[in-house]
Amino acid sequence: MSTLPPPGCPAHAQHGTGLLALSAVVGSSDPRAAYRRLREEWGSVAKVELEPGVPAWLVMGYRELLVITRQEQLYSRDARNWRDLNEGVVSPHSGLLPMMGWRANVIGADGPEHRRLRKPLDDGIARIDQRRVRREVEALCTDLIATFSERGSADLVNEYATIVPMLSLASLFGLDSEEGRELLNALIALFGSAADSQAGNRNFEQILLDTVRERRSNPTDDMTTVFINHPNLRNEAERLQSIVVMISAGNETVTAWISHTLRLTLTDPRFAAHLHGGRLGVDDALDEALWRDPPMNNMPARYALHDTELGGQYIRRGDCLILGHAAANDGPEVRPDGADEGWGNRAHLAFSAGPHVCPAQVPARLITRTAVQTALHLLPDMRLGVPADEVAWRPSPWTRVPVALPAEFSAARIPARIPTRTGR
Repeated sequence: MSTLPPPGCPAHAQHGTGLLALSAVVGSSDPRAAYRRLREEWGSVAKVELEPGVPAWLVMGYRELLVITRQEQLYSRDARNWRDLNEGVVSPHSGLLPMMGWRANVIGADGPEHRRLRKPLDDGIARIDQRRVRREVEALCTDLIATFSERGSADLVNEYATIVPMLSLASLFGLDSEEGRELLNALIALFGSAADSQAGNRNFEQILLDTVRERRSNPTDDMTTVFINHPNLRNEAERLQSIVVMISAGNETVTAWISHTLRLTLTDPRFAAHLHGGRLGVDDALDEALWRDPPMNNMPARYALHDTELGGQYIRRGDCLILGHAAANDGPEVRPDGADEGWGNRAHLAFSAGPHVCPAQVPARLITRTAVQTALHLLPDMRLGVPADEVAWRPSPWTRVPVALPAEFSAARIPARIPTRTGR
């Protein structure tokens, strides 16, 4: 079986191994076409490259994804089982490690240990006052739109979609808007998995560590204090890493979700007509965005604990497997006719599956829905300011977020409704 990408593939000349570079696919203009070519050549499980010389299996089959997410006894979330990392194929300075290296948190644990570390997340999310969050997010969105509404144009990613989730999450954890923006800059580097990824990770963790230590001396009514006091978290590292998971995963994915939903309204006339005409509800629109472009196009990772077979491929113990959410959502067994109108269908794998399924689906949807509704309400005639094929993407093998989303609209004055500082 040849491993060379076909002509026109975005990674055709990326690396010398002949394997497709995953970051080039996510950053291409049409990643679904690349995933389909991979499926034609390899089947539902394809060999790809994460960075030069570092291979992995991209699991693109819907059924195969359910297998590896549900069988912890065979596919571990613990990166200490990654053979290429243990054998030095992956450099200790690799930009992959902030996303893929082991941490003392829920992401890197299996079985009883995972359940112990998952409970603080579930308990913290259960304490969220959804009505209060909705009001605060709506006010925040209105305030942001007020800063550019009179101009008649804006970048809906960097002036809106990128800011809303981070400031909303920062507020939940008791950070002010300045700290939230510092976290945001660090996270963009972290998720890029490039040369500045480890520096971004250090900055991100240091901001949160300072907050944890300050809250131990001065507890308040926020999520940081909830995690500090939770009996399942045994030390400072576990408390810190639990907060890292909540903020990092929540921010990047909600940014992508808001961006993609707004992008669809600006680039797909049929989608926009159904949405504005009332035939498509906002929640249906949010789910359609998850089908077409899940926030985590590819999710790292699982590590095989034994030699096995998956999707017709021989998987060796220690192999790395990446969850291809976007490819699975577009699979022939899920959407056999390739239709993009499965409105109301939530069988997508955008939130993954199994024990590690996203615990924050409800607040994520709440923030995204409020951000999208507010933008549609206050900017009803917005239109894309550049040709759709000029929208570029942030470099990352994992998340697909536009570099910018220039929009134009009728200039209007919208009064700001919240103070600059959003922390509690």
